This record gives sequence, structure tokens and C-alpha cells, in this order.
Amino acid sequence: MSLLLTSRLSLYKKTSFRLIRNPIRFFGLHTGKYEQYLRMNQKKETLRELELGLATVQRRFMSQQITRYGDLEMVRSTGEYNKERKFLRMKDITSEMEGQTVKLRARVHRTTGKGKAVFLILRENFSTMQACMFSNDVEQEMLDYTRRIPKESIVIIEGTVQVPHRPIKKCTEQVEILINGIWNQHSSLPRLPLNLDDASNIVRDQTLEDDLIPENQKVGKKKKKGRQSIVVGQNTRLNNRILDLRVPANQAIMRISAGICRFFREYLQDNDFVEIHSPKLIGGTSEGGSEVFRLDYFGSDACLAQSPQLYKQMAVVSDFERVFEIGPVFRAENSLTPRHLCEFTGLDLEMSFDDHYFEVVDLISEMFGYIFERLNEKYRREIDAVQQQYPFKEFIFKPNVPKIKFTDACEILKKAGFHQDPLKDLGTENEEKLGKIVKKKYKTDFFIVYNYPAEARPFYSMINPNDPEYTNSYDFFMRGQEILSGAQRIHDPEMLAERAIVKGIQPETIQDYIDCFKYGAYPHAGGGIGLERVLKLFLGIHNIRKCSMFPRDPKRLTP
Repeated sequence: MSLLLTSRLSLYKKTSFRLIRNPIRFFGLHTGKYEQYLRMNQKKETLRELELGLATVQRRFMSQQITRYGDLEMVRSTGEYNKERKFLRMKDITSEMEGQTVKLRARVHRTTGKGKAVFLILRENFSTMQACMFSNDVEQEMLDYTRRIPKESIVIIEGTVQVPHRPIKKCTEQVEILINGIWNQHSSLPRLPLNLDDASNIVRDQTLEDDLIPENQKVGKKKKKGRQSIVVGQNTRLNNRILDLRVPANQAIMRISAGICRFFREYLQDNDFVEIHSPKLIGGTSEGGSEVFRLDYFGSDACLAQSPQLYKQMAVVSDFERVFEIGPVFRAENSLTPRHLCEFTGLDLEMSFDDHYFEVVDLISEMFGYIFERLNEKYRREIDAVQQQYPFKEFIFKPNVPKIKFTDACEILKKAGFHQDPLKDLGTENEEKLGKIVKKKYKTDFFIVYNYPAEARPFYSMINPNDPEYTNSYDFFMRGQEILSGAQRIHDPEMLAERAIVKGIQPETIQDYIDCFKYGAYPHAGGGIGLERVLKLFLGIHNIRKCSMFPRDPKRLTP
């Protein structure tokens, strides 16, 4: 067809003419000449149509010759916007689609195969899928090109869905793609500072990731063939956090973290709570003590908020009655333990109650039940992805949450042979020991201890009217570690000022907070939850840094 069009174009060009801009003026009243001009003009229009037809044929011919592989130009949004999604999600490609042609975009996780075959492990978020090509179906140059694509490059794959006869052990998706076309959309550097295969190894003893152990000694259990699995240290991971977050287990951890926030917000909004956003730059300490970041604020002293505590209470007194917040919390704790961070995400709530602070305790218990139930229901794939790399015992929660008085907890520890001062806070070791005793007795990983000593609580905790050495306070525990601390708050301004002085806080630095209770205040209580700690304990993670996207501790301010 293209040859025919070319010959016809040559014929028309021999009889081509100059197009006259104003034919009436040129021909005047000579009608015959004007009609002759019109006939020639029609011939000119036909010539244009033939030229367009030839260009169309040439474009179609060239499109058929476009290679089925290669590097693509950088995406710069130069084409027209198409609302329809071009690429299928890996998790949406199922065995029911066998035989269909699909197009997807993913990272190259691993490449294997020699000679006449290439196998790719593709990765999208925490999903992995196998793709393959064979010399019977594609040219050798395409096989060689595919082998040269660096790991972590982003590729576009077009191919046919196949269901393998045997399970694909190292992939989450049990279908594979027979590749018809592969294009490298954005190439990675060939040398990676972190090997994602090593970073994805199964870690049965998570303490091996702690950087107290030299890197060259960090090896896991021997495999059957005598090889040893490498364990990547926590600092190496965090120094290359962008790559580390691509590890499927870490992808899953961060998504479960988002799920906790989602269900926390969902439950509270369904129970008439209002979300608030409090300032993080404040004029005085919000918790008391020395664990505060101090800074200069245009010539005045200021602090980073240790919690939104004061502002939650102000909101309740302002007749919002039930409020919550999700936001950063800062603690200047010079601690490098696996359970402490200098900045974490706080899930805080505060509410008025009728006549007893246990109303708040019960609501928080129900809220946690809601969160745990929804996580197991909606985030099963993510939980399984974490389980695959970091095997852990499933978290056990029972609706009838055990409530243990602080003095009774001291007696329980004493009977088990452990000393606990009834006027001091529970230490980390005794919390863990108590957790094991409760687990054995009540068959649950979740419990509450209430009525803590006044010495162990912040200045705004309500003193127990029956025993002034104790407070109307409570802590919630997961696997023997505290994840929520709360109490009934003092809502009398004089009592509040007295308690602030006892705790070493100058009342004038929090005068606005004290004054807000002078004009009528509801009895109220609440609590503060550490998101990362809940996530850590729900998934049985050893080091809390793994549960923060970009953690901050005394030795880390980057990335």
C-alpha cells in the first residue's frame, strides 16, 4: 500500500500548482477559468489526503518495528492525562486471569537464569511475583538486555498470566508472567549499599540485629547445605533506610502502623470524639522532670512538648468533652535501649466522665479490642509478611481485660519471689515478670494495672481520696510492657498548683493551664499511647526503631 501511495503522490506532484490566495480577484469574471481552478484545487486537496495517508501507514509500520525491550525516556508528564490506570496491581493478578495479557510496573528484586531463559522476581510494596522469558519466544538480545537490568530498577512488564504447576516458594503471588515485553522506566545504580536479599533473610533471633555485636559476627543459624544466613545490623539498615523500607516485612510494618492510627481514629470518632491538633512549642514542661528538649524561642525559654496533655484538658474544659490527637511527642531520654525513642507518635485521648474514672478505663479497653480485631481482619497479609521474616507468637487479647490494683501487683510479684517497693513505679524487669505471671494465669497478653503511687505519676494526676500516697491512675500493658499511661486529672486550680510545685514545676510557667479550671470544669481522664510501642509488641518486634519510619534516638538525627 505504501508503494501505491508513493507512485500516486509522484503523479499528482507533476501536475502541482501554486495555490492562489484570492481566486475571484485573479480570475475576475472569467467563469471558465475559475471552474478550471476549482478542479485543480480539488486535485490539490486529494494530494494532501494521500500525503497524510502515507504518513499514517509509515507510523503504523514503525510502531510494529518498535523493540519489545529497552530503556524508556524519563516520565515528565508530557503526554495527555489519562485517568484510566495503565498498570495492574500485582495483588490483583489472580489465577482466574490465566491466559490474559497484562501490563504491570514493579521493581526488579532478583534476576536469575542463563543461556536460553531468564527469571525475574518482581516486587511491588510487599508483594512479589515471578516473571520469565525463553529464547523460543523472544530474541537473544532481549534475554541479554533483561539480565543486565540492575536490581531495584523500575520496569514495565507486558506478558501473559500463567499458573505454575508447582508453588513458587519465594513469592507471595502464586501466578507468573510470561514476558512479551520489558522496558526499564528508571534504572537503579548497579551497586547497592544494602543488599535487599540479605536484609530480607529470616531472622529468628532479632537480638542479632543489635549493633552491640560486630557486623562480621552476625550470622544466623546454619542452613541445610552448611551456608549461613547473613543478618544485617540495625545501624546499617537505618543508614540506608530508603532501601531498608523496601524490604517486604518493613513495608508491612509501616502499613500496620497506619492501620493502628486508622482504627484508633475510627473507634473514637464513632464514639463522639473530636480530633484536635495541639502546639508542640510550649512555654513550660507538660510532664515535669528533666526529660525535655529546651530551646530559645525569640529570646524566651521554650520546650518541645512531652505530650499534648495540657491542651487535651483545655479542650475538654472548653466543652468539647471528648477529644483525641495523633501527633509527635518528644522525650529527651538519653537511652539507647530497644524500647526507647526521643521522638515518637502519640495517640492521645481525653474525655469527661460521670462519676468514676473507670468509665474511661473501660472505653479504652474496648478501643484496644476494636483495634486488635480489625488489624487481624484487615491486615492479615501484612501480619503474615512480618511473620515470614520475623517469626513471632500471635498476640492474645481477651475482651474481659484483667484489672490489677498496684498494691496487688506488688503482692503477686512478692509471692513469685520478686521485690517491688509499693511506693515506687514498676521497673522494666518487674513489668515483664508481671506480664508472664498474668499470661500464665489469665491466658492473655493484655492487662491493666491501676492506682499507682503518687511519686510515680505526673503532677496533674488526681490523688486517691482514700490514700494520698496513691493516685486515680492506670497503665495498660502488652506482653508485659506498658503501652498506655493515664489517670483522672486534677480539675481544681489550687490543688493543681500545689501538685505542680511538689513536682518541681513553677506554676507561673503553666498559668494559662491552671487558670482554665477556674471557670467550671468537668471531671475527666484520659491517656497517652505510644504508637511505635503498640506496633512493636503486637508484632513481637525486638527493636522499636524498626517500628518508626525514620527513628530518632540520642545518636541519630538522620536520615
